Amino acid sequence: MTDPQWVPFVGLTAVVLVLLLALARASQGTVRGDRTVPAGDVGREMVRRHALAEGELAHDPARECRADRATPQLTTGALLVNVAVTQGLFGGVLLAGAYFYAIPPGALGVTADPWNAGVPALLVGVAFGLALWGANEASASLADAVGTPYDEGLREALAPEGGRGWLVLLGGVLPVVAVVEEFIFRAAVVGVPAAGFGVSPWALAVVSASAFAVGHGAQGRIGMAVTGGLGLVLAAGYVLTGSLLVVVVAHYLVNALEFLVHEGFGVERLL
Repeated sequence: MTDPQWVPFVGLTAVVLVLLLALARASQGTVRGDRTVPAGDVGREMVRRHALAEGELAHDPARECRADRATPQLTTGALLVNVAVTQGLFGGVLLAGAYFYAIPPGALGVTADPWNAGVPALLVGVAFGLALWGANEASASLADAVGTPYDEGLREALAPEGGRGWLVLLGGVLPVVAVVEEFIFRAAVVGVPAAGFGVSPWALAVVSASAFAVGHGAQGRIGMAVTGGLGLVLAAGYVLTGSLLVVVVAHYLVNALEFLVHEGFGVERLL
């Protein structure tokens, strides 16, 4: 049996993580009202508004119509596909690396123990996810109360309108996101260095949570702070249970309930 090659896998993880965070940073948009302006268009939008304020541009509906046609707009479906494909690509590369470098499944939070990858682990994940979602709702209400609400533009942009879109979101995109992000941020960043080098998993949990927060910069500063806290709790759950399945299920539930409650049923806040 081939010995695990810890060093190259950790190096690959670092490369994947940096690329993922860089892509997340580059794809952040500025949300205004009910629309999202892509990051590359922010400068042009500011110049246009300044010119209008100074009277340099007259109102020209025909020109605005041509400009709208010239600027490609991603539909919700295209955004969902883009998220799933991008996440799947990064996760696939790292999974292939784990196989190539002979990383044992146990180091990635996968064993034959039912409390790790069976029905008991699934139930623990459900309970964990519900608790995390409740805490997330409470933090959102607190942020609203102190006048620093979350930036929810990304969630609104990804929210589908029809039944087929919801099926794609809940049955395809969100499971991919949960599996890939937990595989990268928890299994690869926390589990492998702890197993291969004896690094404290709690120290790695802090690193994981920090990177997780940076990767969700589209949610604004408050959203990043809350996401970082969520990432830290997920990492703690991974360390305590040693189960990738538990945190994947919890992660999925938090995201799915966010979309269903707020975008599907139109509920602003439960708490």
